[in-house]
Amino acid sequence: MKILLTATLLLFAGVASAKPWWMRGAVTNEDDFLPPDVAFRVAASADDNTIRVRWVIADGYYLYRHRMDVRAESPDLTTFAPAMPPGEVKVDPYFGSQEIHRQQVEATVRYTRLDAGAHPLQIKVTYQGCADAGLCYPPITKVIYPQRALPAPPAASHPFEGVAILAGVVAFLLAGLLLRKGRKLDLPAA
Repeated sequence: MKILLTATLLLFAGVASAKPWWMRGAVTNEDDFLPPDVAFRVAASADDNTIRVRWVIADGYYLYRHRMDVRAESPDLTTFAPAMPPGEVKVDPYFGSQEIHRQQVEATVRYTRLDAGAHPLQIKVTYQGCADAGLCYPPITKVIYPQRALPAPPAASHPFEGVAILAGVVAFLLAGLLLRKGRKLDLPAA
């Protein structure tokens, strides 16, 4: 009975430490790879009719250009095909010649809305990437609410506009001093 129990424990220990087929022969540890949300950070911003989606990619990782997509998620939102810069060509042993992005990449997506902003702006972003050390992540899909870009401050209409405001403040202070002339300021005794 002890021999059977020992053999069973050894068998389970071997199965538990076995690597998946895609990692066999790789000299790496699972802890050597970043979680996907750290390896590939994504955020979006929007202005009048354009959404900008930016991926920040950790060193030693890359995204497949043809696996990056942005689609409308909000009702009555229509998005057009994302425009992004060309990537570098990588010859992948399994997928052949592929275009990839490293470090960071930004996609520009034009959009239209039929609801005049009644619904929050939502997009669905899909992407897939790998680590140079040999791990490829499954496709990642996230729903993102693009942050509205802050409007630019209005340009001064006249070069002396700031001086006029300062002159108004000084005139207000002087008028206050003149009106208080002859009145004592009653302060509580200490």
